[in-house]
Amino acid sequence: MGNEAVVDRKVIIFQLNYEEYAVSVQQVGSIERIEPITRVPQTADFVKGVINLRGVVTPIIDLRIRFGLKETEFTESSRIIIVYLDDMEVGLIVDAANDVIDIPENAIEPAPEVIGSVDVDYIDGVAKLDNRLLILLNLQKVLTKEEITELKSVEG
Repeated sequence: MGNEAVVDRKVIIFQLNYEEYAVSVQQVGSIERIEPITRVPQTADFVKGVINLRGVVTPIIDLRIRFGLKETEFTESSRIIIVYLDDMEVGLIVDAANDVIDIPENAIEPAPEVIGSVDVDYIDGVAKLDNRLLILLNLQKVLTKEEITELKSVEG
């Protein structure tokens, strides 16, 4: 046995449709409660609109709609996760944001061909921790370049 260190990946866990997802904390700016969202006309259906977050106009995306899941009413546990994507802030609406954990790199497996209803392109891998299965999202692939360009125009 060598003495190589086990590398951990620090992630924020959130829920969508009773499944648990994870994004790297390095890409997350903050987690906010749902607040009034100003609708922007002629944007994709998953773009809910924009919010003014501490003086920054931030586009808001409903991840349920983006992933082809049924849209639901917001609840007390619904959150907006502010992430950094291509030098801009984007808010992702999720059902709940649970906790921050460390996932050992050796617990992460490549994404299987099909995972529920989420397109496998969005997925960095799957982590098995105790009796939990976490889907690690690749935020760079959640939106296409064209969609990011559209969001930049919404951002102002």
